[in-house]
Amino acid sequence: MAGQVEAEFLAAVGRYAGPVRGVGVVLLSAFGVCSASDEGLPLAFGLLGLVVLGAVADFAGGRLVALVSAVVRVVAVCAAQGELGGEAGLWALNVLTTTAITLQWEWGPEVAVPVTGVLLGVQLWATGFDGAVVLRVVVECSLARFAFLVVRRSTRQVDVSRVRRAASERAEALAAERRAREREYLALLHDTASATFLVVATEGIDPDAVAGYARRDLALLAGTAEARDNPVDVGTSLRALADRSPLRVDTTAHPAPVPAAVAVALVRAVREALANVERHAGTGHAELAVTTAADRVVVTVADRGPGFDPDAVSEHRRGISGSIVARMAGVGGVASVTSAAGGTTVRLAWPA
Repeated sequence: MAGQVEAEFLAAVGRYAGPVRGVGVVLLSAFGVCSASDEGLPLAFGLLGLVVLGAVADFAGGRLVALVSAVVRVVAVCAAQGELGGEAGLWALNVLTTTAITLQWEWGPEVAVPVTGVLLGVQLWATGFDGAVVLRVVVECSLARFAFLVVRRSTRQVDVSRVRRAASERAEALAAERRAREREYLALLHDTASATFLVVATEGIDPDAVAGYARRDLALLAGTAEARDNPVDVGTSLRALADRSPLRVDTTAHPAPVPAAVAVALVRAVREALANVERHAGTGHAELAVTTAADRVVVTVADRGPGFDPDAVSEHRRGISGSIVARMAGVGGVASVTSAAGGTTVRLAWPA
């Protein structure tokens, strides 16, 4: 089965080979009339009319009609060249070769070869055997067929390249999607299980509480939480998160309904931001603000710590890049971290 480029090439050849032949034979015949002798002029004009009529079939007729018309024109001109006189032999030969060349483009060898052989036979019958004529027809038709096959093979290779490129692009897209899911999973793992291990290691809690944390983390990692499309007031969720934080969090939270998936991302990002304040700011104090404007939710987490250089953070540490920035990007939001001596601010916005 032909590919798209090859099919377009074959369609173009089928569409234009006939008209090219029709125009070429008409022009050759117009000059051929001028080469006929005075006695052969009436016959030459009659043949010109036949050629023009056949050209109409090349433009408007079907492939089979155009083939029959082409054969009739060549036979008529070749058979009449003796009566035309003058240089009519050149006229007939040019009409023959032009027709034979275009047949190599339109038809396969099973049609083009025998038809060309018949037309060459008519020419040799009218003029006698001429090796130069035979050689010319064979060489020109062979070159025409060769050129057609080369171009067709090139279009086929283009189709193969396009298929391979499309497959490669699909594979890259799937790989990118898989990597995004892996990043989300690693970020979730960082926020849940890793956070639980840290609490257990630093604070020491009873086994029942550990089991509860583990069940919660497993539910989050398995994706069995509430449907992601349900609306959630993220302001209330973040206020509850701040109340449970070991930090002293000054909270200003307005009602901000967002899809559950977005709320989950915001809560997890804020939780990670507060955890970073607890671990690195050294102040024990943070400020949390939730504002809405024109269907846009903006959440900021700020501290008055010593600050740091965000660009200097190792790419292997996923607290900012994975648990905050990538997580917000995954739900169509955006996150930014600005820090300097005197404090750090994490800004989350949805939609981006």
